[in-house]
This record gives sequence, C-alpha cells and structure tokens, in this order.
Amino acid sequence: MTKKVTKIGVLTSGGDSPGMNAAIRSVVRTAIYNGIEVFGIMHGYTGMVEDDIIKMDSRSVANIIQRGGTILKTSRCKEFMEPEGRKKAFLNLEKRGINGLVIIGGDGSFRGAQIFSSEFNIPCIGLPGTIDKDIAGTDFTIGFDTAVNTAVEAIDKIRDTAEAHDRLFLIEVMGRDAGYIAIHSGIASGAENVLIPERKTDVDEIVKSLKEKEKRKKLVNLIIVAEGDEFGGANDLSVYLKDKIPTLEVRVCILGHIQRGGSPTCTDRVIASRMGFHAVECLIEGKHNVFVGIVNNKMHYIPLNEAVKKKQKINQELINIVKILST
Repeated sequence: MTKKVTKIGVLTSGGDSPGMNAAIRSVVRTAIYNGIEVFGIMHGYTGMVEDDIIKMDSRSVANIIQRGGTILKTSRCKEFMEPEGRKKAFLNLEKRGINGLVIIGGDGSFRGAQIFSSEFNIPCIGLPGTIDKDIAGTDFTIGFDTAVNTAVEAIDKIRDTAEAHDRLFLIEVMGRDAGYIAIHSGIASGAENVLIPERKTDVDEIVKSLKEKEKRKKLVNLIIVAEGDEFGGANDLSVYLKDKIPTLEVRVCILGHIQRGGSPTCTDRVIASRMGFHAVECLIEGKHNVFVGIVNNKMHYIPLNEAVKKKQKINQELINIVKILST
C-alpha cells in the first residue's frame, strides 16, 4: 500500500447525516488542489458494484456546503457483503485507475471498507458520518450537532404546549443503539428523565418520581426516550404510565427523521471540512485503513478495526447531570 495515490473515489454510505455534503466538498477540492483526480461513487457501495461512478471537479461541489443529505446519495448494499459483489466493485474501480477511497459513514460502512481494503489492497480512509455519535475514538461525528440541535428546538416548542395544558410529554428521539442524542437534548431542554439503550430502564422509579412531583403540583414534565430503549420506545412507556398513574395527561411525540435533515450547523460544516481535508492528506502520506477523528479539537487517526470493534460509551457524568438537575 505504499503506491502513490493518483485517483480517489469518495462515497457516502449508511444513514445520511447533515454535513456529508461539506465533507464531500472538502475531499474533492483538497484532492484537486493536490493534483489528484476525484470520482464520486453514487449510492454508497451500491454504486461501486453497479458502476455508477462519476468524475468530479471543483464545480461539482459548488453551493453544497449548506445543504443537508448527500449529493452522492446513500444506501445499504447487500451485494457488497458478498465476495462476488466486492470483486465487481474492485473491477469497476480498477478500470478507472482509482487507487484510494474515502468512505463517509458509520461503523457498518467502516466494516465494509476494512474488508474491501484487505482483499484488494486499496487504501481506505473513513470519515465518521452519523447523527448517533456512536463511533469510538472521536469526540464528534458529522451530523450529530445538527441532529441534536434539531431535537432541542422541537422539544422547546413541545414544552410550550406542555406548560399550557399541564401535561406529561414523552418525546422519542433517534438512537436505536446509542443514547447521545437523547442525553444531550435531555440536558439542554431540562427533561425530567432520559431513557437510553446503554442503561437499564427502571420504570418503577420513573413512576415513583412522577407521583412525587404530582404531589408537589409539578404537572409539566418532559421525558426523552431514545428509540432503542429496552422498554420499547415512547408509545409503550405511555401505555405503562397511564396504567400506573391514571390522573396523568400523557402525550407522545416521535420526532423521527426530522433529526436527519436540514441545513448543517456551523459546527458540523467545520468538522466535516476539517475531516475531509485530513482524509486526503492521509492518502497522500500513505496512511490507510484509518478513520479521521477529532479528540480535544485535534485530528486523530484511528484504525478502522477499532471503530468496528468498540462503541462510544455514554459519559456517566451526563447521566448524573440529568438526574441531579431534574429534581
């Protein structure tokens, strides 16, 4: 893998996240500045398998930094999971002379890159693009800041109507396997409780707390529920609480895919631009099979296999803060 990289492909894979376009723009323009040709691979690994690959130049990425989603589209490709599919993908890269890849996505995308690189000796650099912030080895992932700000803005509006009617609102946010959106939005919005996949849910403790607050005439309560919470989500929790506390007015609001969309925040645009720049630098310097992360505002290069094996853990301090500030 010491061969000089002269042509690179860039793709977005898995769930979309705000800031992916900023990352694409950064990769394309940094590569061109360094005399490297760039190809955009459409629909993630599917485009590699189906030969949906386009030549890109600086104009290809004009006026996209402020846009959500991804101009390269994204998907999850079952065919790429099989050796025959990866062989087809390699042949499509080989005929264009593409000898380096930048993959923007989550741990599943990184897993595919790691396997592909080991089979065909192509250097791969990952950029952590996921709203869940669940990749170990980086303080930020592309899209998290936008997603959590979208959630907080929605929760603030829900609180207004909750206060007008003295109701309990159960607000479900994204996070099938990770509770970072829930815990951050819960702290920022002053929620009474936050339910996350990483921690066992003590529903009886929630009931006890709500009864105690009802006695104190604190009738406005917000509970943030990550969609992957073991209890089953906001709807199941609503049924349980209504049964245990019939006097409570309970409403459920599922924020859903609104958290994925929208114009990326300044933070996500800058993070994505920095990561894209360093991804190309990695390929030029001969680094391979790493992803670009940010730790203490400095760039770090973490082996892809570490991102695949490890999950970002919820900081216990954040859990304590939710508990103490909600009393």
